Amino acid sequence: MEDKKPDALLESLVLELRRGTIILSVMSQLKEPQYGYSLVVLLEEKGIAVDAGTLYPLLRRLESQGLLESSWDTGSAKPRKYYQLSGYGKEIYGQLRKSWMNMVERMNKIIKE
Repeated sequence: MEDKKPDALLESLVLELRRGTIILSVMSQLKEPQYGYSLVVLLEEKGIAVDAGTLYPLLRRLESQGLLESSWDTGSAKPRKYYQLSGYGKEIYGQLRKSWMNMVERMNKIIKE
């Protein structure tokens, strides 16, 4: 039992780190319109696994915050809701990206000490 505790703790800590990166990961892929499942596949291809149960509420939240715009495509057999960064979302994404790069640079310095 004792051997499993460190594994569970590590898993929990890694999950916390991931949560902070999912928003940036999702926003980075919405310069062009994407629907939910295509976004899951796109991120997975780039090594970022996002569960649909996490993604869809996040997309709705980002839309309600004015960071995303959405539109329905009803031309195919299965209607799909497409998401894309709004003008405001592009601005915020640029700032988040810059903050992320600065954090990574600082963390790399700290970790390498």
